[in-house]
Amino acid sequence: MTVTTRQHAGTDGWTDARLLYALEEVVEKELNRHLAVAKDWMPHEYVPWSDGRNFDGPLEGEPWAPEQSKVTDIGRTALVVNLLTEDNLPSYHHEIASLFGRDGAWGTWVHRWTAEEGRHGIVMRDYLLTSRAVDPVQLENFRMAHMSEGFESDNRHSMLHSVAYVSFQELATRISHRNTGHQSGDPVCDRMLARIATDENLHMVFYRNLLQAAFEIAPDLTMQAVRDVVVGFRMPGHGMPGFERAAAQMAIGGIYNLRIHHDDVLQPVLRFLKVLDIDGLGPEGLKAQEELGLFMNGLDGEARKFDERLAARAARKAARANR
Repeated sequence: MTVTTRQHAGTDGWTDARLLYALEEVVEKELNRHLAVAKDWMPHEYVPWSDGRNFDGPLEGEPWAPEQSKVTDIGRTALVVNLLTEDNLPSYHHEIASLFGRDGAWGTWVHRWTAEEGRHGIVMRDYLLTSRAVDPVQLENFRMAHMSEGFESDNRHSMLHSVAYVSFQELATRISHRNTGHQSGDPVCDRMLARIATDENLHMVFYRNLLQAAFEIAPDLTMQAVRDVVVGFRMPGHGMPGFERAAAQMAIGGIYNLRIHHDDVLQPVLRFLKVLDIDGLGPEGLKAQEELGLFMNGLDGEARKFDERLAARAARKAARANR
């Protein structure tokens, strides 16, 4: 099945300002839909406060030790990555406020999104410290180092690229949170991350629907933006200390890896938007569509190789255990 878009006259002359104006009504519609279905929740209700006690320092409490935590090793690694990602919210707000503006429906969405995302960092940090899931000194040192580096989006040059990016990134974050919860070893942590993941899914739906509207008014430019974002995709926490090692551990641990990225993040959004079936594109849009299809096929092949390596690793581990 092919999807025919309506190519507006003057598509080659689209600017960010014109696109923002053209999509304003869609943003208002999606904002109203979001507010109707989003449920407010209280971060403090998801934190096991009765497990808390003082740490060493001015209050002369008990020093942190790994055995105090109920959380698994892979859960601890992923929780730190997820929280450090959330910590950069001031930079994310600056980025999207600069791109989308602070007025009208766009501005209302920017501030609402920021407020909702703020809950995620609050509840995660309260949980981690109260449950002694992570080393508090190391966590704070990582936070200071990560935030001191600042953050600049790979897609800050283009509103369409930014909308395309967050359509995938919000889903990627949701998947990472859910898988972290499942493998955390603590039902309290799992429940907390499930609540956060619900927000992330609603954010994904907002941006995905906005991206769908962009395809209708500027299909060639939107196709190029999606191609660029998918090919160059990086999670927003890529600059944090030790990210590469943590990402490798999370990949092996089944929290986020190539197979998950291909099957559970990229494919669902591309299928919903029928990106590879869109018809009526100009030369540049058609070229981007073809390159996107080739990249996805290649990524599937890379994911298959990763699956094979992971299976071989598991087999070697099982063989050693049976000796």
